Amino acid sequence: MKEQLERIKAQAMAALEQAADTSELEALRVKILGKKGELTAVLKTMGKLSAEERPVMGQMANSVRASIEACLDQRRQELAALALQAKLEAEAVDVTIPGEQVSLGHRHPMNIALEETKEIFIGMGFQILEGPEVELAEYNFTKLNTEEGHPARDWSDTFYLKEDSSVLLRTQTSPMQIRAMEAIQHPPIRILAPGRVFRKDEVDATHSPMFHQIEGLVIDKGITMADLKGTLETLVKSLYGEDSVVRFRPHHFPFTEPSCELDVQCFKCHGAGCPTCKGEGWIELLGAGMVHPKVLEVCGIDPEVYSGFAFGIGLERMAMRRFQISDLRLIFENDIRFLRQF
Repeated sequence: MKEQLERIKAQAMAALEQAADTSELEALRVKILGKKGELTAVLKTMGKLSAEERPVMGQMANSVRASIEACLDQRRQELAALALQAKLEAEAVDVTIPGEQVSLGHRHPMNIALEETKEIFIGMGFQILEGPEVELAEYNFTKLNTEEGHPARDWSDTFYLKEDSSVLLRTQTSPMQIRAMEAIQHPPIRILAPGRVFRKDEVDATHSPMFHQIEGLVIDKGITMADLKGTLETLVKSLYGEDSVVRFRPHHFPFTEPSCELDVQCFKCHGAGCPTCKGEGWIELLGAGMVHPKVLEVCGIDPEVYSGFAFGIGLERMAMRRFQISDLRLIFENDIRFLRQF
């Protein structure tokens, strides 16, 4: 038995030293020390030994097991170290190689126009507000003096979310007039409310079913149409230059009286007429007017004491004029070739 134990030890040590990886090492452990291993098979024959030989062989067998287990642990650590070294070499990074250039993004042309507009109005004392895109018909129409039966309230013009026509995607940022007056209550009020709006428009060079507006509202004592015109001319000339040409046209909005629209001379044809301006030479930029007395009354503000003006600016059209973009669809198509220009 002594010779068997010495042979098993010698063969085990040699085999363990030659193990190439942890899976091979584990297979050797099972072969030598497992329940059906070589050493276990030898130990099962100890019952045939004499009483005097058993303690001696038992002690030798334990020594052999301990030596093999120690060799297993040592080889396991060596293999782990070799594996770590191989991984480090495979994942090594040459820090002297120039890095790849990172392409930085930039603001969208609409955001540039929006930020410039905000800065202009903040400089005039306006406060920036935000409102819900899913709106109540009461705020989008009724409190803005747009009663039932008005064409704007028709299902063919507006995206309704409920069959009873009480909840909709706002068609304008004008509901922020009502929300601002109800929240602030005591004039003076000077607010600017940008946001997305939704209408059932056909897509063309100047229209989209989803677009952006900027609502403005001023309420105070002694506000007149001259204040409205002065404010809007300041905006246009600040954005597009002192030589910008604008015109005010009479119009009708249920929530303002009198009402007007402001046009900017077409940047592409300079008034001669082209597809961008549909041959008119002008591009409509915004609608505006003096806040209707009924709207003031609905919000608890005395129209005999206070007056005010409101306006709604098409942000996409501002960006088109600002950057001389000929087709509104380019703004929404996410064409990198187009956006890189800005």
